[in-house]
Amino acid sequence: MDRNNSNNIIGIVPLQYVHVLNLTTNITKLETGPQTIVIQTNERLAGGPFPFVIVPPGHFCVVKDPVSNYVHEKSCEQKFGEVSIRLHKEPFPLYPGERIEDAENFGTTESTYTKAIKPLPVIKANYGLKLKARRDHIIGGTKRNAGDIWQLKGPLTYYPTPEAKIIGISSPHIIKYGYALRLQATEDCIDKYGKARVTGEEWLVREEGAYLPGVSEKVVVEEKAYTLTPDKALHCRATQSLTDVRSIKRRPGDEWLVTKDQLDSYIPPIGVEVIQVISRTVLPKNSYCVVLDPVNKQGHNQLGKRELRQGITNFFLHPGEKLEAGIQKAYVLSEYEAIVLQATEAFTDSSTEDSPTRGPGDRWMINGPLQYIPPTQVKIICKRKAIPLNKNEGVYVRDEQTGAVRAVMGPRSFMLTAYEVLWEKKLPDIVETMLRSGGGTGSGDIRKLAYFEQSIDPAILKGRDKTRVVTYRCPGNTAVQVYNYKEKTARVIFGPDLVILGPHENFNVLSLSAGKPKKSDALKSLGLMLGPDFITDFLEVETSDHARLRVKLSFNNHFEVEQGNPESEAKIFSVSDFIGDACRQLGSRIRGSVARIAFDEFHRNSTQVIQHAVFGEDEDGKPKSSLKFAANNLVVSSVDIQSIEPVDIKMRDSLLKSVQMAIEIATSSIEASATHEAQRVEQIAKGTLDRQKLDNEKESEKERAKLLKLRAITAAVESTGQSTAEAHANAEKTLIECQSEIDAARLKAEAAEIEHNAELESQSMLRGSELAYKKAQNNLEVHKSKTMVDIEVKKFEKMISTLGKDTITAIANAGPETQVNLLKSLGIKSTLITDGNTPINLFNTASGLVGGLKDKAMRDDTSSVY
Repeated sequence: MDRNNSNNIIGIVPLQYVHVLNLTTNITKLETGPQTIVIQTNERLAGGPFPFVIVPPGHFCVVKDPVSNYVHEKSCEQKFGEVSIRLHKEPFPLYPGERIEDAENFGTTESTYTKAIKPLPVIKANYGLKLKARRDHIIGGTKRNAGDIWQLKGPLTYYPTPEAKIIGISSPHIIKYGYALRLQATEDCIDKYGKARVTGEEWLVREEGAYLPGVSEKVVVEEKAYTLTPDKALHCRATQSLTDVRSIKRRPGDEWLVTKDQLDSYIPPIGVEVIQVISRTVLPKNSYCVVLDPVNKQGHNQLGKRELRQGITNFFLHPGEKLEAGIQKAYVLSEYEAIVLQATEAFTDSSTEDSPTRGPGDRWMINGPLQYIPPTQVKIICKRKAIPLNKNEGVYVRDEQTGAVRAVMGPRSFMLTAYEVLWEKKLPDIVETMLRSGGGTGSGDIRKLAYFEQSIDPAILKGRDKTRVVTYRCPGNTAVQVYNYKEKTARVIFGPDLVILGPHENFNVLSLSAGKPKKSDALKSLGLMLGPDFITDFLEVETSDHARLRVKLSFNNHFEVEQGNPESEAKIFSVSDFIGDACRQLGSRIRGSVARIAFDEFHRNSTQVIQHAVFGEDEDGKPKSSLKFAANNLVVSSVDIQSIEPVDIKMRDSLLKSVQMAIEIATSSIEASATHEAQRVEQIAKGTLDRQKLDNEKESEKERAKLLKLRAITAAVESTGQSTAEAHANAEKTLIECQSEIDAARLKAEAAEIEHNAELESQSMLRGSELAYKKAQNNLEVHKSKTMVDIEVKKFEKMISTLGKDTITAIANAGPETQVNLLKSLGIKSTLITDGNTPINLFNTASGLVGGLKDKAMRDDTSSVY
């Protein structure tokens, strides 16, 4: 293509075309090559040069808004909204206004529309081509309305038509063995098998092979068949009324089983949903189960009924059935085992030879050895084993009918009866703690606690079985008191012996004073030590000269008791804290005796003073050898003074002064040698210290150098960080300023747009006013012109009517001179009127006028002559 812009000359090569617009006629013409065209002054190049459209064999293209009956440089018919199909033929240009569907913008290369040239649809076997009617038409004897969709099944090659639009190619669905295709009608239609379907209806296609859904069919899902085995069944439920595979009518909500005996594989039809896969229930030997709500022969659940099934057997649980407690083992009882049963309803018990009748609530027990499966009318209360009891072992048993509690002791093997249960004996927490400690609790420094370690039972350390009889090994030379709350009596056990508590008995817990000096309730004990034993305590006494002394005393004591005499046995427990009571009484006697003598006398005769104060004198004035407390028969046999020391510090210093003088003499020589050795060591240490100071200063200088280095690094980091922060701040500042400028520019643009719109609106109103004014003015001019024409016509008609027919005829027959005179008489000058090319003489006009008048005069109608 050659183009000369200066001369508007365009060279078109072969298979190219251009569109040229004529500005005078507003008609676009088509020019094809090869040629050279010159663009006139009233013409403009509308587009091009463009390459011809080349449709290869086996392809087509769609031309939109086609032109029909094209005539060069003439107005032609263009069918807007229509399409034209172009198949393989000679290359062709596009007429003005035509365009190819799906083509890119026109260009100078062939690639602009090659994508719009498509191959003819080739439909393979089992595939389909979906078409949609663009307008009403009849094809192949079938009427298609606009918008109708239909499908052509392959194999075929489709030649497109303007009446139908290609939607796409449908792929077939391959139905394999054991699968089915679930379809849904999107509108009323007739399926492949000729059955009418309504909108929304679903059905299954089970035939194996390729299936091509119709245009009114939608594939919902591909259903997979359930493979049924002897151990698997399907629990199905109907969602709508239907007839199942066994020709049984099902109503919505009905549930049933599909097993291997009925079908090998099962695809749920429409209206059936598979709830779950049921496994076969297998009952082995010596097992059973109870089925709730079993199904009868009619397939209905017997609500509230219970059915016993025993092994060896197997079955499927039908819908609505369930196992009460799963698969249970039969009760296999040995010789020392039994089970307690209770009847829930009246029935005849056939498990025994006499077959008794059991009423609701009856309880009985079956002893082994045997195997027992309870019927549905029987509830298992519990399974029991014989309790082996050794010597000194026992259990607490309560009769549920009478409520009585008793203790059963060994050695024996004990089996509870049907109405007997083991009873738990609860003890106070302090008693539980004391039993685990051997019978006593307190601080670890109390001497008497070691005496109870021999009574610790290793079995009770792991936790006491509350149903077992409570036992306590009473240590030797001790006594334990047990109180019976039911009979309100007490008994005393002397050790070494075993204390066995009855169901209504409990220990009498002793709360004793302990420690040095004695503290109340410091020792909790089950056993009372009969002695001989000793009590150690600290006493503060004051002499007559007010010397306060701290005395450590130890009293030997024992209890005098007659075993077998209840009064004597109970008397030793009459004082709960015998240690605290004895210490208080003895301390009172000693303080009273010491207060009557001076310190020197007490210091020389302390033993005699304290023994006389404790034991006193008999009737003969001789000192006694023991002291007996009548309240609890406690006997103090001797008193041992372990230490005496002043309580006052000054007195203690004076007593120690002599001892200190001796110590000072002994230590003077040691002090001198120690001083010399200390000085020598001090010099050595001083030298070592100086050396260490120098080493420390050296290390300090090294660390100071590191510190200065780190400070320099820190300063560099700080300055870098400050610079970075300033850079970030400047960047943020610049960003904010730019954003502000952008917002300001946007606001200015909006303001300018508002002003422009306002100006456009005002100009539009001004132009509208001017147009209205011009229109009114033109209407006035037209009205004026029409009025003047009417006046002239009426004037001419009056002149013609005034002259008359004969006069006009004579004038018509006269010569040119007469015509000139005629024109002059009419007030018309002999002036030449020209259009710039050909002059026209008014004489000819007059002749024509006169000739016209002559012809008009020959007619009958003379009402209007023009």
